[in-house]
Amino acid sequence: MKPDISLELARRLNEQVQMAWADGTMLETVTPVTADLLRYWFTEPYVDERSCNFHEGQRQAILNIVYLHEVLRVQTVLDIYERVAPDLLAEADLAQLAQEKYNFPKYVVKMATGTGKTWVMHALLLWQLLNARREETPSGRYTRHFLVVAPGLIVYDRLLDAYKGRLCPGTAERDVRTNDFHRSAELFLPPAYREEAFAFIEANTVSKEEGIGRKVTGDGLIALTNWHLFLPDKDEDTEDVVTGIFPVRPGTSAGNALDTLDRRYLRGSETDYLSSLPELMVINDEAHHIHELKRGGEVEEVEWQKGLNHIARGKAGRFCQVDFSATPYDTLGTGSKTVKLYFPHIVADFDLSTAMRQGLVKTLLLDKRQELTELEGLDFRAVRDDRGKVIDLSDGQRLMLRAGLEKLRLLEEGFLKIDASKHPKMLVMCEDTVVTTYVEQFLRGEGLAEEEILRIDSNRKGELGEAEWQRVRERLFNVDRYATPRVIVSVLMLREGFDVNNICVIVPLRSSEASILLEQTVGRGLRLMWREPQYREEKEENRRLVLVKRQQPKSYLDMLSIIEHPAFERFYKELMAEGLAAEDTGEPGSTNATGDLMRVGLKPDYKEYDLFWPTVIRDAEEEITPAQIDVHTLAPFTAFTLDYLREHLATKGETFLSEAVMTETRFGRYEVKADLFNARSYNDYLQKLLRTVTTRMDRVGKRGRQPMPAIQVNQADIVRLLDLYIRTRLFGQVFDPFHDSDWKILLSKNGLVTQHMVKEMSVAIHRMQENVESNEAVVEKTWFSSVPTLCVRENYSMELQKVIYERLGYPSHGGGLEKAFMEFLDRDACVERFLKISESQHVFASLYYVRQTDGLLASYHPDFLVCTATHVYVVETKADGRVGDVNVRCKQQAAAAWCAKINTLPPADRLGREWAYILLPESDFYLQSANGATLEDMARLNRVTLAAAPDRLL
Repeated sequence: MKPDISLELARRLNEQVQMAWADGTMLETVTPVTADLLRYWFTEPYVDERSCNFHEGQRQAILNIVYLHEVLRVQTVLDIYERVAPDLLAEADLAQLAQEKYNFPKYVVKMATGTGKTWVMHALLLWQLLNARREETPSGRYTRHFLVVAPGLIVYDRLLDAYKGRLCPGTAERDVRTNDFHRSAELFLPPAYREEAFAFIEANTVSKEEGIGRKVTGDGLIALTNWHLFLPDKDEDTEDVVTGIFPVRPGTSAGNALDTLDRRYLRGSETDYLSSLPELMVINDEAHHIHELKRGGEVEEVEWQKGLNHIARGKAGRFCQVDFSATPYDTLGTGSKTVKLYFPHIVADFDLSTAMRQGLVKTLLLDKRQELTELEGLDFRAVRDDRGKVIDLSDGQRLMLRAGLEKLRLLEEGFLKIDASKHPKMLVMCEDTVVTTYVEQFLRGEGLAEEEILRIDSNRKGELGEAEWQRVRERLFNVDRYATPRVIVSVLMLREGFDVNNICVIVPLRSSEASILLEQTVGRGLRLMWREPQYREEKEENRRLVLVKRQQPKSYLDMLSIIEHPAFERFYKELMAEGLAAEDTGEPGSTNATGDLMRVGLKPDYKEYDLFWPTVIRDAEEEITPAQIDVHTLAPFTAFTLDYLREHLATKGETFLSEAVMTETRFGRYEVKADLFNARSYNDYLQKLLRTVTTRMDRVGKRGRQPMPAIQVNQADIVRLLDLYIRTRLFGQVFDPFHDSDWKILLSKNGLVTQHMVKEMSVAIHRMQENVESNEAVVEKTWFSSVPTLCVRENYSMELQKVIYERLGYPSHGGGLEKAFMEFLDRDACVERFLKISESQHVFASLYYVRQTDGLLASYHPDFLVCTATHVYVVETKADGRVGDVNVRCKQQAAAAWCAKINTLPPADRLGREWAYILLPESDFYLQSANGATLEDMARLNRVTLAAAPDRLL
């Protein structure tokens, strides 16, 4: 079998799925639930209205698996080849595809580290779950039972966070509202499905500590565990026999703890329970652990895979498995003869090259500073004695550590200038757990304090008590938030699941040439650190310099520096050949840590030029004063005495009409419907009576009956009043509706007593409506100076007089019009002050409009706010080709309407000026400014009013 044939399979599948998605056949074939989810995840208007969406790689992985499972309905891995690319079977290993572990729907998602494979896992789980809950007859294609498997402690802890929520500070309790599904509900779940999904996940998620198969769940299961669940008992030997006879013996540290004994007794019960489930989906995180190769062939299954095979048996097509890995391959050979053997069931491939070019992960730099250019003769392995015991670090290792520290200090100083909350970290990957101690000692000798170093490796948990491990764990997972630790030292434990963003320097002291270990080492630092939109432009320019022009970057924003190690030279060359990395060979300081990014603050005289953005919290309106109705103002029923009613009340009456209660404003007529008297309990009676007096109101007029809005009163107070009225006032004496059959007086079909109550309450409510109070509009004024600093690029910003900030920025690409307009405003004598609105930093300055394409609400940020002696202008500058765009016209209408609304406010709420909207085409600006026009002149020619708007607002 060709080693990379499955990558070609994934490429062919991409093409097939993209075609089915584009022509609509995929959405026509899948279930209604799946269609709902796919539209919500991947189509407009939903993606436009969310600030966070699935990226291309995540989208393709989800679509590919849904297509295989629902459209092609594959049953085995062999089916995938036959249905997608049958010609590849000639090059495939058919004997391998016939193995038991490929005899059910099984998919590998290959995604570069740091590109969000966990979100794909969540989406697929929701897709299966929501479909399974709506199947009338279970088909076996969908399930409510899930097993999510992690390779080790760190990934497992991440799964607990994702499903059960983050740990509450200082406790062992988890807050389910902080799980991934709650935190990203806007992305994952259409509103109609949210509560259902939240409830299922909360009720059915079980950790390995809680006991898979022992904890009672609802109507499904989400079992979280790591691969240790599948480890069987070892073969019986002398020690096992003794242990069986004397299970608890002195001298063992934890072997006689009750929870340990429980685990020994129950070993195997979890897999038996999972095997007994009617159907199951297994989700493998970091699935490269599941294969083991010996001498070029797969000669023995690892225990993890054996356990999954056992669980899958007997499910008869009701089992599927989805594997996730950035490195889904085994390796054959060593050194230059190493060959990657990719797993045969890869159905999605989002590689590091694509992710890096799209800016989804950091860009790699191979650090070859001057002090690292003379490497010959240096030993980069730890110094050992004759017995192989580590006794010190080598000179080469010390050199690499010093280079890493220098780079770290450079980044710390630079990052601090633009964002003090960004704390770069250095990761040291050691060759041996013993070496970590010497690395820590060396770093202390270089001036680092104890709290600035966090040493954690595969043996560390065994050396610490549980409380100490929890403390280290908390520091490790919150490393992005704090300035310390600055350096993290590890061997294997941080190879996977160490999902932090601020690793900016990696010092690989390990000498292993295994490509999978090298890729995973690099993967620890790939996650983005500078995600905010104001840094996007600078990062795009750096990527062009590094990945296209093969030049040094201008800054180190989202650049991952790997300190060169001679053993990795071949790996580095592969990265360079694929365009995935560049060399950093300049002198120290030749590249600024932050490029030309700079923080600018408010000018000393900023108050002279400050502006605010008005937000109308509540419009001016009239409202009913929430006055209380006094029960003593309600007249008692006097037509008959209570004793007479008890003795003679009949039930022959029909539905009745109340007397009209008319006012000069034609308040309306009340009508009690027959269903009022069908109440079977006192509470029902009160509720129906409430609805009658508050919502059954018909308008009376020459044009006939028309429904009027509900009366807006405090309904809970009305119910209490009705109860008090009945019990104390209605009959002029205390009345208990539950005494004997007195309730029949209220529920009599003739409605005699009820009619009286309706009339009294209607009049009281009407009088309350007349108690009207006028309120002025409530306006929130957000001053632009409330954002005290801006992040701008020095080369694409300028100093201006009539603004609050020391400098204002403009786009590096296509920003010529905005730059020229700012210079014009600063020179124009009629302009008192102005501001270029930053979409990413002045987030409050936005307008809403209805999009023409789909009729949904959207928002946008205008370009400028300009103040003259008489006007405040909201200005939008546009290239000529975009002025006629349908959405630009919609923005015109909305902005003109917003300005008209602002002009109805008191002068103090609108800077004492009239507000107006200007749409300024590029050619008009240059022509008019060249002819000596002022801003007021341009406003007269380009002002947009409601009357001048090209279309109606609605």
